[in-house]
Amino acid sequence: MERRYSEYTYEELRQEVAKLTEKARKAEQMGMVNEYAVYERKIIMAKSYMMNPGDYGAGETYEIEGDPAHTFYIQYMNGVFAWGYRQNQQHEKVTEAKEEALPISMLGQQVK
Repeated sequence: MERRYSEYTYEELRQEVAKLTEKARKAEQMGMVNEYAVYERKIIMAKSYMMNPGDYGAGETYEIEGDPAHTFYIQYMNGVFAWGYRQNQQHEKVTEAKEEALPISMLGQQVK
């Protein structure tokens, strides 16, 4: 049975990210788009557990890695997930859903 990332040590997470990165690279080279996407999501999750959730807080806005057109407004934190919504450049909510969760490794620089 696989362990949860929350049970890994920092060093184990670092090794897991390296292993997954290599697998993702091979999947990409072989044209296995779906497999590549799965590895990318696993890498994002593992990296989130290597970060400090205390560095993020409610009421703050951050850039989103891979989505330069939007920022993410945090309503609250739950573990390594930031719950809130995406905003456009005018700070208007752009998602229909009440809220969504992003792993903290997907968040970039804080927007002042």
